[in-house]
Amino acid sequence: MEPKLSYVGITQKKGRVSPAQFIPLCEEIGLIITIGEWIIHTACMQAKIWQDQGLPALRIAVNLSPLQFRQPDLIKQIRNALDIMELSPDKLELEITESATMEDIDKAIAILGTFNNMGLHLSIDDFGTGYSSLNYLKRFPIHTLKIDQSFIRNLDTSFEDAAIVKSIITLAHSLRLSVVAEGVETKEQFDYLDNLGCDEIQGYLFSPPVSANEFSKMLSSPTVFCVE
Repeated sequence: MEPKLSYVGITQKKGRVSPAQFIPLCEEIGLIITIGEWIIHTACMQAKIWQDQGLPALRIAVNLSPLQFRQPDLIKQIRNALDIMELSPDKLELEITESATMEDIDKAIAILGTFNNMGLHLSIDDFGTGYSSLNYLKRFPIHTLKIDQSFIRNLDTSFEDAAIVKSIITLAHSLRLSVVAEGVETKEQFDYLDNLGCDEIQGYLFSPPVSANEFSKMLSSPTVFCVE
């Protein structure tokens, strides 16, 4: 039987491909749903492995694409993954972009409400790059705002970026939300965020992306996360 699809002429090896290129392509051709479901199950499995190894308690975060967030069986997928892996819901965090929540506000609130009732941790990812209304933001049952790295990159040289970051941290704390700064690469950025009371920080200052095995070693030696 002839295959329904064939790919011709793709011979050049690209090596590692940035998520900024890979994810939009997966969304465009519809593969993000299948890949996203696999990622959810794999993340839950890895969290369970670390838990069973007796490593320090942690919460593993999974990004949901806007297309994934609109899938009618998303809640069932996540419930199944947690049940199969026998993982407590509080060990899983879902990161949703502003744009995904703004497409259908009432539906987004209902979905987030279900996740919150399940005991999942919820974050708005890349905050500051979308168009969310503060009126809607206060209605979302979320726990964390993640400041987009575009505001962090020039934090120590741009008055405008510094003002935006300070405003986001103040806003989040006023709404009793925690704040994570993405893309922190320098000690100067770290110090500035620390002085503003930013709750958590991620970025190359601490570590580039590593394999699960390598991260297990890092969890066994927490001192590697210290910033001098």
